[in-house]
Amino acid sequence: MPSTTGLVCPHCGWPDGAEPFQVLSAHPTGAGGTLWTRCACGSLQARVVDGHGTRVVSRGRPTPAGC
Repeated sequence: MPSTTGLVCPHCGWPDGAEPFQVLSAHPTGAGGTLWTRCACGSLQARVVDGHGTRVVSRGRPTPAGC
C-alpha cells in the first residue's frame, strides 16, 4: 500500500512510502494493522496500515554507530 504521508525519513531521506528496510513485527488490529519497522539509518518506526494506506505515526532516532 502506498504511504499517505508523502514524507521521507528526516534522518536519511528514505521515503516513508518505500518498502521498509526491515520489518521487525506485524500486528493485526480491528482497522488493519501496525508494523514496527527499522529504516535504513536504524530509526525505529511505528507504521499504521488501514484503508487509507500506510503511514509512519512514530519515529525514533537512528541507532548510534557501534551499538
